[in-house]
Amino acid sequence: MDSVQTAYAFSDVGAKFTRHSGILELMDDLGRAMTIHPDMLMLGGGNPAAVPQMQALWREQMNRLMADGDAFDRLLANYNPPQGNPHFVAAFAAMLQRELGWPVGPEHVVVTSGEQSGLFFLFNLLAGRVDGRPARRILLPMAPEYIGYADQGLSEDMFVTLRPTISWPHGEEAHIFKYHLDLDAVADRLAQGDIAAVAISRPCNPTGNVLDHDELIALTELTERFGVLLIVDGAYGVPFPGIVFGEAEPHWAPHVVHTFSLSKLGLPGTRTGIIVGPPEITAALGSMVAIVGLANSNLGQQLVLPLVESGELLTCGPKVLRPFYAARSLAAQNAVREFVGERIDQWAMHESQGAFFLWLWLRGLPITTRDLYQRLKERGVLVVPGEYFFYGLAEPWAHQHECLRVSFAQAPEVVREGIRLLGEELSCA
Repeated sequence: MDSVQTAYAFSDVGAKFTRHSGILELMDDLGRAMTIHPDMLMLGGGNPAAVPQMQALWREQMNRLMADGDAFDRLLANYNPPQGNPHFVAAFAAMLQRELGWPVGPEHVVVTSGEQSGLFFLFNLLAGRVDGRPARRILLPMAPEYIGYADQGLSEDMFVTLRPTISWPHGEEAHIFKYHLDLDAVADRLAQGDIAAVAISRPCNPTGNVLDHDELIALTELTERFGVLLIVDGAYGVPFPGIVFGEAEPHWAPHVVHTFSLSKLGLPGTRTGIIVGPPEITAALGSMVAIVGLANSNLGQQLVLPLVESGELLTCGPKVLRPFYAARSLAAQNAVREFVGERIDQWAMHESQGAFFLWLWLRGLPITTRDLYQRLKERGVLVVPGEYFFYGLAEPWAHQHECLRVSFAQAPEVVREGIRLLGEELSCA
């Protein structure tokens, strides 16, 4: 009898998706903190806060669904078409027409099983080899950028990333800095001819940076000039969930692809992403949904459908989420000044313009933030080291080892205690 095989040889793709990665570590830490280690001070992952008004809204919507027996049965028992529930897709396009003036129809909209999987489809649809020619790539024009993109490419070295410029809006003594696009560097890189699309998160995960309107328009014009798509990741942004603390407007153009998520509305468990873009792109994404997963979950679409039809979905940010997270941000900034600023001299925070993270620059840190992360984890505090957000750079940058992402989504007392322990650890580093 042949011996039982106990070691398996994975394909190159299998090996890529099973090796250690930042997003795997982040989600494993997040899942454990939320289940088997509830005493962990969770300043790490992107889980949204428990916002009472939003929780009440989703309970109300769930009760509405359950009260309609036929609708509830259809929710559980029926597949949707690959592009999404037709009523939801049509209502979503109509909302964008009505509320924003975007000239879009249902053919511009596709639903995916979470924005993360939608971006995986989108990146691999566009980047890689085409008819034997050299591989095309995705340009991330301003590092640091979202940890969840880094390992999504089926082709190696899918992402090219550029350094930002740095300003001190209130003077260096205020300890607040801000990243900006280096538009000349973006134009030079696009001119090389191997870029399929430019992608940027707005607000940025991890920094909370919001690309201002002039930068967004300039980037839109540059990508149009070079004939590439612009992908704007709006997981935290406008028009919903609207976790933006200043002024920001969404911008439509025929070559811009917008990606959205229900997660930061308080519905991460529904795994519902929505992509709006050119019809040939959304149709291709629908095909990929069918091949990989047949169809998407009905629950998120049905929960929010009445809010899409009424336009109420776009008011949740200004009325509820923006003031809630702005207050959390201010409390976390005050804690950083108290517990970090009193212990080390060379520190700064990125200007907090949206999302629910503080991005700390611990200048001259004698250890890497990867080491700092491990030391904090041993003390019961989870953060995310900055190294994971600087993939795709042409050359190493010392700055990437001095940055740390801290979430302020959890209860203020949890965030304050975690930052206090961070300050203690920094004084020992």
